[in-house]
Amino acid sequence: MRLLFIGDIVGRPGRDIVRRGVPGLIVDRQLDLVIANAENAAGGSGLTPEIYKELVAAGVDAVTLGDHIYRRREIFPILQREENIVRPANLPDEAIGRTWATVKARNGSLVGVVSLMGQLYMKPIDSPFTAADRVLAEMPSDVKVRFVDFHAEATGEAQLLGRFLDGRVSAVLGTHTHVPTADETVFPGGTAFQCDVGMTGPFDSVIGRRIDRVLETRLTANPTAFDVATGDVRLSGSIVTIDDESGKATAIERICVREEELPALEAAAKRS
Repeated sequence: MRLLFIGDIVGRPGRDIVRRGVPGLIVDRQLDLVIANAENAAGGSGLTPEIYKELVAAGVDAVTLGDHIYRRREIFPILQREENIVRPANLPDEAIGRTWATVKARNGSLVGVVSLMGQLYMKPIDSPFTAADRVLAEMPSDVKVRFVDFHAEATGEAQLLGRFLDGRVSAVLGTHTHVPTADETVFPGGTAFQCDVGMTGPFDSVIGRRIDRVLETRLTANPTAFDVATGDVRLSGSIVTIDDESGKATAIERICVREEELPALEAAAKRS
């Protein structure tokens, strides 16, 4: 099977390129499943029910989240009710939302989806290693394909978790920094890994925010609204090829879709 993971969707520009590009990518790249991190989809921070539904309608099969998960309280009912959206599993037990989800791919395979957050340079949180062990033990044994979104700041911590889970999950792909890393690989045990798949949103920015606003605050210490930028919008992510029977990854490929590629993708979607 072929699984696409889309990195941090930032604001309306990120949502628009997902809406326009994903249906065509499903056809053009023969995708069986699309997972997206959407914790920045609402104005650059958080997620709303309307945006969740918009992403699902565009072809996103499962949604992961990170440290901005509860920025919009209106998402709480979605986290409690819907079965294809997960919170970081190493939040406290009392936190709202599922610690893991199972979704069915287009080829009929079941896929387990997990979100974890890092501890280094992040807000205090429980161990992602302990949470990973607990969640994997809870998953049914017939769910062979298992995906982990590791929302983390430190590359060393991401690499360590990838090695820790090598052979036990199909992929450990990172989010949070909004900067794609060129370290995609398949570990010896069959786990695809990348420190960060990058941001889906405006690259003419400072990790998605208007350059002038961020610079003003940095130079003067005066607070400004870090509005979402609008220029050079790209869809960043990675496609993982996985053996359904074993759950082992066989390949991983970084992708970056630019706005000028959208007409061809939209045409592909119409032909399907």
